[in-house]
Amino acid sequence: MTGRVFLHIGLPKTGTTYLQRTLWQSKQTLRDAGLLLPGHRRRHQLATLDLRDDPKLARRGGADAPWELLAEEARQWDGDVLISHEFFGAASPAQVRRAVESFPEAEVHVLLTAREMVGLTISRWQEYLRNGGARPIDKYPRSDQYDPTDAWGWGSFDLADILSRWGSVVSHDRIHVLPMTPDASDPSELMTRFLAVMGYDDVAVAMPAEPVNESLGLAEAELLRRTAPLMHDFRSARDRGTWIRGYLAAPGVMPRSGERFRPSEERLRELEARGRRAIAALQHDGYDVVGDVSLLEPGDVSDRRHPDEVTDTERLEVAVHVIAALMTRVRDLTVERRALSQRQDPPTPRVSVSRFGRGLVSKIRKDNAR
Repeated sequence: MTGRVFLHIGLPKTGTTYLQRTLWQSKQTLRDAGLLLPGHRRRHQLATLDLRDDPKLARRGGADAPWELLAEEARQWDGDVLISHEFFGAASPAQVRRAVESFPEAEVHVLLTAREMVGLTISRWQEYLRNGGARPIDKYPRSDQYDPTDAWGWGSFDLADILSRWGSVVSHDRIHVLPMTPDASDPSELMTRFLAVMGYDDVAVAMPAEPVNESLGLAEAELLRRTAPLMHDFRSARDRGTWIRGYLAAPGVMPRSGERFRPSEERLRELEARGRRAIAALQHDGYDVVGDVSLLEPGDVSDRRHPDEVTDTERLEVAVHVIAALMTRVRDLTVERRALSQRQDPPTPRVSVSRFGRGLVSKIRKDNAR
């Protein structure tokens, strides 16, 4: 019989990619220790669409009820279970109740990796740009209206709101919040705390040596924001992920100036207020904070520039580097593809045109001589 079920529900841009890569690379090791990751990584992504009644599920080939498939495998496991995706956080109270009731005989816990609100929003906006978004930083997210199907909206990363919705169903002492350090200089430290909550910190998982995602600098972010709307045929999530994120915004193509930036003063005040509401909830409402809650206090970003301050000259400089890098990559891939094609299809013997012509003329002369 299933013992405990841990639902890792976000927040996005809080080391989730690093955590999930480590977990999936160590799936068998964790299983041997008693912790099951049911299904496969993509099914966890599809399961969040299913649980949140997101219509994008049908477009992604998710007609096989991915949430129920995960839940059924979990119910058959005699031990602990972990299900992880950062978009579960956007679920409504009714959807949270469905998730919990999927495990009637298990003890359900929630894991929330968290980050101070200003830095989180800046990082989320960069991720939005990498996936083809074009809204300015002060107009992201698109709407203040809560929508459980909007995985890019406030519902997936406003910590106070997520605590309120999930805390209306799950006992607060079973909601474990792990604040991350602002610079994330040692992501393995977050992984260790994450495993410790579940009682598996003594398991030797294979941790990546470096952080998985790199930040965009100020001019690079603005160039990407202005370029994406001109790419009219890149409408599908696969196209945006493959070509915009995987090529245009990839390390080695998009330069990395490392210049940090900030939103406007008005948006800063809003973000700080949202962050303070979350801190107050963590301090007074009985949630289990695994780490230092002061890490969620906003830092001073007054010395940073706003994206509106980027000049055309700066954007042009970045664009020149991008064009050069893309042309180099196109050449390398073309050479590689030609070499592969030649290995697969050995060239047929070729007769030179001049030799063929001389032979044909000689034959005609001989025939005429007869």
